[in-house]
Amino acid sequence: MAIMGAHARAASAVLANTPTKQKDAGLLCAAMVIRANAGDILEANEKDMANARAKGLSGAMLDRLSLDDARIEAMAKGIEAIAALPDPVGVRIAEWDRPNGLHIERVRTPLGTIGIIYESRPNVTADAAALCLKAGNAAILRGGSEATYSNHAIHEALVEGFLASNLPEHAVQLVETTDRAAVGEMLTGLDGAIDVIVPRGGKSLVARVQADARVPVFAHLEGVCHVYVDGAADLDMAKAIVVNAKMRRTGICGSAETLLVDKACASTHLAPLVNALIEAGCEVRGDAATQAADARVIAAIDSDWATEYLDAIIAVHVVDGVAAAIKHINTYGSHHTEAIVTNDQAVADRFLNTLDSAILLHNASTQFADGGEFGMGAEIGIATGKFHARGPVGVEQLTSFKYIVRGSGQVRP
Repeated sequence: MAIMGAHARAASAVLANTPTKQKDAGLLCAAMVIRANAGDILEANEKDMANARAKGLSGAMLDRLSLDDARIEAMAKGIEAIAALPDPVGVRIAEWDRPNGLHIERVRTPLGTIGIIYESRPNVTADAAALCLKAGNAAILRGGSEATYSNHAIHEALVEGFLASNLPEHAVQLVETTDRAAVGEMLTGLDGAIDVIVPRGGKSLVARVQADARVPVFAHLEGVCHVYVDGAADLDMAKAIVVNAKMRRTGICGSAETLLVDKACASTHLAPLVNALIEAGCEVRGDAATQAADARVIAAIDSDWATEYLDAIIAVHVVDGVAAAIKHINTYGSHHTEAIVTNDQAVADRFLNTLDSAILLHNASTQFADGGEFGMGAEIGIATGKFHARGPVGVEQLTSFKYIVRGSGQVRP
């Protein structure tokens, strides 16, 4: 691990000054190699899937782990989309002149080396590597043991593509060992080699990283996301958004876990919304009003309001207007992503302006909480902290800045 850290530090020094064209060429070549190696990647993924099934991993975990032709193509397209983004490195964020003639510039610069610790999703290997490279950073990747074969195959393709464009051999390194001690080593910062840690995975992984890391962390602990259907919501729109927010992919952090329904429209909206969810294969756990609306609803308990299910389960609660919805979200939410469905702009504005979650949506599904959907090409994760990076962490969030001051002989009196 110490050697990997030293290699990463050397690579980051080169990448910080690598021309945009060379970085983009490496990314495009990596995407090409991933497509060419699709068969090998799928074969490796099937080994991981077989092991995961034998271990009895949940359906949500299997969905995160699984690759197919469409997901590999999406992986390649994601890399190409990152290559097409403007290079953030060297961009002047601001500049101004002082009365003494000094000209001051605030300029974007790479963070250095990013350590990514993640579980299940092998596509993170490609997304994280591409984002770090575009932003001029080296990366050390440590995937979960359940995706060992898939991550290795994807990493090999990435390295082949990067080397073809004369990028540093150690621009992106993969920790091959499944020994958990490697995670502990990364959290120490590898003697100053790692500048930032990004965890992507379950609550226990993120909690450990946040508790033990000796370097800054970009992360969210969990995604307890809400959809609030206001009294002024269009029913057809609400049904489409709620079902999509919960059921499109239940195992992602932007999946809705709680549905809040305004009592002003409960008589017309609650039963159809619950029925739509159940018909889509979702288990509904609800309060007394929700149970009264549909006999198939299971009684909710207090813990349901704060649970990230990552499965086809949702908690439903009837609230007294937007103020009660905001109070509920502030009490039980995780400041990740919340959505409101309403045709009342004033109510929408109150919801959007009052809540302090990283991502807030009006009349749109929480499943849009994704860097790719934000036009960032991809994301390395979602951050709910308030320092440096918040929401989807893309190429700009993987940079810092420095001040460049130009003078003409000034000295300070």
